Amino acid sequence: MNQAQKIQNPETKVPKTPQMNERDFINDQLTTEKYMTSSYNIALNEASNQNLYQDLATIFKETQDCQRNLYNLMFKNGWYALEQEEKQKMDQTYQQFTGYKTQLPYTVQ
Repeated sequence: MNQAQKIQNPETKVPKTPQMNERDFINDQLTTEKYMTSSYNIALNEASNQNLYQDLATIFKETQDCQRNLYNLMFKNGWYALEQEEKQKMDQTYQQFTGYKTQLPYTVQ
């Protein structure tokens, strides 16, 4: 079994002090935006008023875009790493979900 490879840019160094640094502040903002998009998603699913739904959808999109920008900034600075999945696991998952298509009552392209 292969060791998962990290996908990460070179890390931008920040001071290691008890005070919050740039990385800490951006990570805090990213965590907050992730929480907010999750909460707006629930609100969108349960909004019964169309005008409220439209307003929430606009705010959700803005919040999601902000979250994505913060993620990109963290990744660019090497402060956010991903693990590359093994090809075998990807192939197994693809086959699993491809098999599900035959169980659907309509044709999936």
